[in-house]
Amino acid sequence: MKLPNPERLQIDREKIVEYLLSLTHPDGQAKAEFFRRFGFRREQWEVFATALREHGISHPISKIVESPHGTRYSIDGEIVSPDGRNPRVRSVWMIEADSQSPRLITAHPLEVPR
Repeated sequence: MKLPNPERLQIDREKIVEYLLSLTHPDGQAKAEFFRRFGFRREQWEVFATALREHGISHPISKIVESPHGTRYSIDGEIVSPDGRNPRVRSVWMIEADSQSPRLITAHPLEVPR
């Protein structure tokens, strides 16, 4: 099963710049260090957004969690990286109860870097 409504995917610039690629965010720092090893940079956040969008569209859902706030979807698979090593990551998307648009919640590594 694939992520519903892929044409409506939402990825906020702040989620990438201030969290996933921030070396100073208390919860995002380790993720930023990981993604930077594969060539993703804050200055070119759109490259990471495009890779996350493709990741969400191209891989099947690995886990679904329902809550009163909406449905959370986890997607596992390789992400196309600037350096070409394409690590396996999990991206997590949420469709809120009053929405039809999957919104990126987070992304993190599934393996040790090569």
